[in-house]
Amino acid sequence: MDDAALLTGATRPVIRFERLLRRPRPAVWRALTDREELNSWFPCDIVTDEWRVGASLRFVFREGEGHDLSGTVLECDEPATLAFTWGDETLRFELSEVEGGTRLVFTDELDPEIAARNAAGWDVGLEHLEGRTTRDDLWKERFEGYVAAFVPVVGPQEGPPERP
Repeated sequence: MDDAALLTGATRPVIRFERLLRRPRPAVWRALTDREELNSWFPCDIVTDEWRVGASLRFVFREGEGHDLSGTVLECDEPATLAFTWGDETLRFELSEVEGGTRLVFTDELDPEIAARNAAGWDVGLEHLEGRTTRDDLWKERFEGYVAAFVPVVGPQEGPPERP
């Protein structure tokens, strides 16, 4: 596992992940843009008519896991770069070919108080994107580690959202 890096200095903090995926870049692109493939690793269903700059996105969470969000595609350069808003956050995926697969650099620009929560969630999601299964309690373990690392830098951290 590669831990998230917390980047500060801009308007809002950014959590950054870098992973080597043992799949070709077009296959990783499909995992980022194909609705069925997204459901295997992304925390909610992404509904859109088309992946193009300016397209509207709707994020539908599974029952009891959060409230639905909207977003907009900010950048779409297949198969290299995809960026979109996810509610108030900005997600960015950069794909580059490397020997043995694809290097994914993923960033989430977000409010400081949810950095640990999101880093833990993305850790688990990226494990699934890589084709790994995870323990049910992995999120909590990762969250606690990120809280310890992030609190001195960005302040108190919120846990998972309240369930309706």
